[in-house]
Amino acid sequence: MTVIEKAERLKKLPPYLFKEIDRKKEELLKKGMDIVDLGVGDPDLPTPKCIIEELKRSADDPANHRYPSYSGMNDFKYAAADWCKKRFGIDLDPEREVLSLIGSKEGIAHFPLAFINPGDVSLVPTPAYPVYNIATMFAGGRSWFMPLLKKNDFLPDLDSIPADVLKQAKLLFINYPNNPTGATAELSFFSRVVEFAKKNNILVCHDAAYTEMNFDGYRAPSFLQAPGAKDVAIEFHSLSKTFNMTGWRIGFAVGNRDAVEGLGAIKSNIDSGVFQAVQLAGIEGLKNYDALVADIMPVYAKRRELMIKGLNDAGLQVAQSKATFYLWVSAPEGYTSADFAAKLLELGVVVTPGNGFGEPGEGYIRMALTQKIDRLEEAISRIKKLK
Repeated sequence: MTVIEKAERLKKLPPYLFKEIDRKKEELLKKGMDIVDLGVGDPDLPTPKCIIEELKRSADDPANHRYPSYSGMNDFKYAAADWCKKRFGIDLDPEREVLSLIGSKEGIAHFPLAFINPGDVSLVPTPAYPVYNIATMFAGGRSWFMPLLKKNDFLPDLDSIPADVLKQAKLLFINYPNNPTGATAELSFFSRVVEFAKKNNILVCHDAAYTEMNFDGYRAPSFLQAPGAKDVAIEFHSLSKTFNMTGWRIGFAVGNRDAVEGLGAIKSNIDSGVFQAVQLAGIEGLKNYDALVADIMPVYAKRRELMIKGLNDAGLQVAQSKATFYLWVSAPEGYTSADFAAKLLELGVVVTPGNGFGEPGEGYIRMALTQKIDRLEEAISRIKKLK
């Protein structure tokens, strides 16, 4: 039998966290167990009707059946720029500082290919979305991990990064509101990051996928609101969580024009852009943002309130959070992250062990608020059996 040798980059890949969770969940489902899945952050709510109707109309137009522009339709880029102006007060050149993406994950995954040479360093938070590290590795670079610790409000300690690492660093990844911890960052922190990036000639990549999932009157800022941020940063936005469009695969990058142009050059050689009907549907979402978010966010707020109270009643500690639809929950004394996740799985509750996002996530599990109230109540009822 012929042996097909895989590339070294694939051999270095850790098991993809959510794939393993899905595998274990499927095993239990085959055994007939009732599962409450709080593992993966995939909204259970439907995409708003006005977005779906626009897709139907646009899909019927033969003009949208041809190759789209790799950088995005001008109408979509202008809509994204207009939304950024209204939401954050930032000014963008739609034609040079905005790029459409096949979801923000795609843009983040391809970005290091434009700016990382073999041996270069990316400063990567941990625990974190795995793509930052893997994208760096695929580009031939290496990651230097910045622990996100409770004592630092889950913000990276930039002052602790060694001087020899800074000399090799080209990129800095940050993500606020944060996945998995739910932590938020204020403009004062972003301003410090801008100064740090300018001093060390580092390009900042801000994953802003959760800026629109806010609670208790909080409004997450854009990194580009910090003075001078556009000189050193690119920001990745997603329509997935904001409008329940995870399967549609559409997002956009904004910011420093050289950074946007570099990513665009990579994309022009890898993909053929976003289906124009999906971009037109995305425009509909951005145009109706206020009304749509006003319908969606109260649903998550109610779920969040129920879960925090229920978990506290069960004797579990939940990290304080004003954003995202994740809860960062401390494992009880005597349990590792994996042990606690496995124990909950025995009860038919799927969660994500925190150490799967990086070593500093040990001692935590992540729960996603992506189930209806009755299912969340069922999850709480099962979790209370551990007391």
